[in-house]
Amino acid sequence: MRAHARWRRRRPLRTRLALAGSAAVALVALGVCAAAFTIVRYELRHQLDLHLVQQVTLLQQQDRNRAPGVVYGECGYLAAPACTQIVPASAAADPVAASYLLPVTAATRQVAAHRRGAYYTDVQVSGHPARMYSAPFAAGQAVQVALRSDAVEQGVRQAGELMAAVAGAGVLLAGALGYVLARTGLAPVARLTATAERIAATRDAGLRIELPPGPPSGRGEDEVTRLAVSFNTMLGELEQSVAAQRRLVADASHELRTPLTALRTNAELLARAERLTPAQRERASAGLHRQLREVTGLVNDLIELARDEEPQPLLEQVRPAALVEHCVSAAQDHWPGVAFDLVLAPETVDLALPGVPARLARLLSNLLDNAAKFSPPGGPVEVTLTGSPLDLLELTVRDHGPGIAYEDLPYVFDRFYRASAARALPGSGLGLAMARQIAQAHSAELTAERAPGGGALFRLRFPTARSAAGPSR
Repeated sequence: MRAHARWRRRRPLRTRLALAGSAAVALVALGVCAAAFTIVRYELRHQLDLHLVQQVTLLQQQDRNRAPGVVYGECGYLAAPACTQIVPASAAADPVAASYLLPVTAATRQVAAHRRGAYYTDVQVSGHPARMYSAPFAAGQAVQVALRSDAVEQGVRQAGELMAAVAGAGVLLAGALGYVLARTGLAPVARLTATAERIAATRDAGLRIELPPGPPSGRGEDEVTRLAVSFNTMLGELEQSVAAQRRLVADASHELRTPLTALRTNAELLARAERLTPAQRERASAGLHRQLREVTGLVNDLIELARDEEPQPLLEQVRPAALVEHCVSAAQDHWPGVAFDLVLAPETVDLALPGVPARLARLLSNLLDNAAKFSPPGGPVEVTLTGSPLDLLELTVRDHGPGIAYEDLPYVFDRFYRASAARALPGSGLGLAMARQIAQAHSAELTAERAPGGGALFRLRFPTARSAAGPSR
């Protein structure tokens, strides 16, 4: 069994399918030929047996008062009538026992005595094969008839040779058809394998498997075609993932270049501190610390975004109302020139959702910081929390700044994307991307839109407390 399993693993799938299909068709061909041979042999011998029965019936109709002995004795020739002889039940009372042409056995005497039914047997007559039929005749007598069976045996032999030739041709044809069908049927699999091998060798995720012409409908397609479609879809996702990874690395390199250059400049200035005035050293030191904080924050954001999934801390039942109040209070301290107007619906006070408090606080802080950054001096940021246990829990954050241009709306949550109006403001373009990732991990939906009357409006929708399942793993 182990050797057979090793053999199967070493053989290509095409060879195994061809062998299996050929073996199945060959077995069917052999079975059909064997059945046909059995039927032909039975019919030929049955016709001979019927002829013998007719001879006995004709003799019984003509004369049932014949004395024991040979009636016809010319069956040594193919064209001669059947050999016929009458045999009595008692061997002792048989005066012609020595002159019989056909073999007389104890079974024949039993048939004559009506202690046994008629029967067939194969015998030799004048050195030739013959078929003999022994049946009851008159009272105390049996009749034996025999015909040469050379023609029947020759017909059976020719039928066997013909069926063997047909079976052999069927086996060969089955092998050829099995190979052709396996090669044709597995052609998409071969293309899939070749594509996978090329991707592994070239690392080019842009390769695709050739599909039959026409749009893939998913209906009426065979399993191999659906496999090829699924493989192409997987390759598309892989290509997008690789492109996103390369874009992340390129964008990160671009974003890190400026603060690293500033860090190096300030570090070089501080290395020549004896040439600087105290005010210059203070400015260089403050700039160095500021750039270090920016680089550290940028690197931490990149690490969290590149992880592409939430960490695995224990979940807690988080009260969104209390969390929003805390985050708004912290944002008010961080942005003293911005007025934060918080409205909490009464039904949200006692609501609780499963989640990671620190991650949810980071999401809200990013939204509030983004709104405060684009708000005009003294302009309000409106924060509203509504919902119920049987409805969606919705948080809206609106500012009264310049808003989001229509052409920028599809890219607001992309990594490192910064609209033309925001490029002069501090930030790296990762805050909203991180907020979207945290929201998706908590089965929430975060969207951005242009607010009526100006400004930007962000909507964060959480599932109800009964259906929330916590952040995805």
